[in-house]
Amino acid sequence: MTLIFFILIPIVVGLWAQMKVKSAYNKYIQVPSRGRITGREAARAVMESAGIYDVEIVACHGTLTDHYDPTNKRLALSEANYRGSSLAALGVAAHEAGHAIQHKQEYAPLNLRMSLVPITGFASQFLPVIMFGGFFFGYGPLTINLGIIVYLILTVFQLVTLPVEFDASKRAKAQLVGLGIVDQDELIGVNKTLDAAAYTYVAAFVSSLGWLLYFLSKR
Repeated sequence: MTLIFFILIPIVVGLWAQMKVKSAYNKYIQVPSRGRITGREAARAVMESAGIYDVEIVACHGTLTDHYDPTNKRLALSEANYRGSSLAALGVAAHEAGHAIQHKQEYAPLNLRMSLVPITGFASQFLPVIMFGGFFFGYGPLTINLGIIVYLILTVFQLVTLPVEFDASKRAKAQLVGLGIVDQDELIGVNKTLDAAAYTYVAAFVSSLGWLLYFLSKR
């Protein structure tokens, strides 16, 4: 029963979130914006409106691989979002530009998340040990305590990620309309794309929290 509640339910929530974001993205990547502005142009306009001129915008491979790299001041957009002018492309591009604005304004949750990246990456390296060790040899005190430590770090990281992502989407929606990149009625497609993406961050937090509670229950 504990396994179902703490592990299987979060897995189902995660799969549902992935389906939602793919469904929304695949739908609105087919809907062109009236202004025909590309994702790259939208990201540039959003950043320049905040006085940001030193962030490089590049295309990257894959689908929904878009991200902002604060260390190198580089905003990477997947090909469809970099060159495309769909409502989905504009929403994703403006969202990533929102992270660049957060970086410039020293948005506290973003700074906290950045400071947690090294320890989170280190903790993630122990996940195979926890999973395979527990599966083959059972969950002894060492594995349980290691699981608690690792998933506590991951849960805190995912929790801090939530306001960062929600705030970037809020900035994106406001800037797209404020700069005249999309009309008010086109914002529906942008909203549905970004709101669906937000579910994945919530699902990641729920999953980490579920594993943490599971290991705590085994002490």
